[in-house]
Amino acid sequence: MSARSNKSITANKSPASVETLMGDIARSVEAGRQVRRRLFDGGLVHIDRHLPFLCVYRRPAGRDDPDTERLLTSEASYLLASGDPDVQAMVSELVYEIATLQSRACGAFLLVEIWTNPNLLPRETDGNSPPAPAFRILAPRHNAPMAVIERLQQALRSVRLRRCCARVSVDYVRRCAPPGMKPLLTAGRLKASECTLMGLEIAPVYRDMERGELLPYAMRAVRQGLGRALKQSFYEFARLYSRHKPVHYHELGRRAMTRAVYETDRQLAAIDDQFDLILQATPVNVNSAWHQFRRKRFAAIPEFHYRPRTIDPAQIKRALYNIPLESIEDPTLALLFEEKRRELDRKVSMLDARGKPEFLYGSMQVFGVASESLLAAANRILEKVAPHTHDDKQSHALDANAFARHARKELAYYKKTAPSLPATVQIRDDISGLIVSQGHFLVGSDVKVGENRVEASIQHEVGVHLVTYYNGLVQPLRQLHVGLAAYDETQEGLAVLAEYLAGGLNRSRLRTLAARVVAVHLLVTGADFIETYRVLHREHEFNQYQAYYIAMRVYRGGGLTKDVVYLRGLVDLLAYFAGGGDMEVLLTGKFALQQAPFIEELSWRKVIRPPMLRPRFLEGESRQEGLKRLRSGIDLSSLVAGLTP
Repeated sequence: MSARSNKSITANKSPASVETLMGDIARSVEAGRQVRRRLFDGGLVHIDRHLPFLCVYRRPAGRDDPDTERLLTSEASYLLASGDPDVQAMVSELVYEIATLQSRACGAFLLVEIWTNPNLLPRETDGNSPPAPAFRILAPRHNAPMAVIERLQQALRSVRLRRCCARVSVDYVRRCAPPGMKPLLTAGRLKASECTLMGLEIAPVYRDMERGELLPYAMRAVRQGLGRALKQSFYEFARLYSRHKPVHYHELGRRAMTRAVYETDRQLAAIDDQFDLILQATPVNVNSAWHQFRRKRFAAIPEFHYRPRTIDPAQIKRALYNIPLESIEDPTLALLFEEKRRELDRKVSMLDARGKPEFLYGSMQVFGVASESLLAAANRILEKVAPHTHDDKQSHALDANAFARHARKELAYYKKTAPSLPATVQIRDDISGLIVSQGHFLVGSDVKVGENRVEASIQHEVGVHLVTYYNGLVQPLRQLHVGLAAYDETQEGLAVLAEYLAGGLNRSRLRTLAARVVAVHLLVTGADFIETYRVLHREHEFNQYQAYYIAMRVYRGGGLTKDVVYLRGLVDLLAYFAGGGDMEVLLTGKFALQQAPFIEELSWRKVIRPPMLRPRFLEGESRQEGLKRLRSGIDLSSLVAGLTP
């Protein structure tokens, strides 16, 4: 809002125009349509649909307060208005109209007004950190909804800032309004509209006490915690008092997104689509470099060649940080977008540093390294699983053309469900191995796939990587097909589980995944390519080409630690399913396991849709039995013990 007074704003609004605006809002509310309108006082009303609640914030007269306003903008039903005395009659009339119509639709209505109270802050602090959050609930003296108050109090206590829990008090008052203002509705109007009015005072811990500056991290913590607490109390109110019976409190979250959400999503996806880090970091001369390495008796580090880089890192980063994430009202989406921007920044830096030591440092930030527990698990697999199993032999192997034919048959299966599916299988001379990129399955021309690994490899690449890509593609948010931050670990772990459910995961395959973890550990602890090759070949008894290929994957680009994510993702997903995790959630698109609660929240809110494609590795009785075993709880050791050689 501009610095001019509310009086000058309302002076330019005739009674007829105000009446027209309020009439338009009332008709939309009555019909259950989305409302998002600027008000006569410079305020804003946002109502998604028929809901039994409204959050209100009235700005103190004569000053702006955008920080406190932001506390409510993630809600599905809120009103931001001026506290100027000259417009209070109109604000009260609008609130009464909304309360009456929503109460009529839902059977009851809860009105919660918030405001800040600096007196809730402690008088003395150490000056080194913001004080703990503090809230004061103001409830009516008569007919107070005790279950709702208790739920709100309990939820607010879980709001944390710098590991400090919130202080929460409850007062039962006759008059509920911010200092110097009249209550939003009189007792008579509250009764007529079947509305309950409560107040919530908030300590402004998100501002520096001396300078008054915004503290962004404190604001985020308070906003997220308050939003969760409000939704939980609205859920309790709706469940006990209204005809609106949500199954989960997330159902009462916001569904309607502003244009800023979709524009931010589009811009991030467009930047992501401009480059493929893994493809750019994968040598184009893997086969010829192998022959050179062998001719030199495995004593000279092979020279790898890469694709030309087609992006300007400076321009990409400029575009990244020109995206106004601060305009995103939804805190869940704002967090996911911020994580994605940070990861894209690091990936662009990696691509810029390809072939330099900085590439490895960036990779450690993006993909992480092998933890002590993961390294120990990898070493146990290498110790217990004998080398040179039959799976190592290539005498019954399919070449690229034969394997591609199987992959195309697999795509035909999915095209029965989605005839317009644009995915293709391409045999390429410039890649090594199997890669899914931009929704297509790329097969290296020199690929050899053992017969007993064909089905597993197809379910890994097509059943997981392609299926989640296209399931994400039909979502309103493009991030779910390009991939949210840190999605690789969950994708690769799920892809290995797909091999298991398809009956194609064997001990030899797990042995290879374990060797990748060991190779990454050697990389980050200073070993060079030849040292790592020798450890893999001499100590762990991989054949010469296998040892070379594993080392190539880890040392490509200057040091790529991505290969820890396969085994790490598998371990995490075993724990996820043992804890009752839902496979359907993971098929929604490409995201990290730690983001699954956000995906579930967005699903409850109907921001994202159910998966379009169901992978074939879940079809059939034997595969369902495998899923039941996962849900019964098996760890990595049990998984290894139950696999064929």
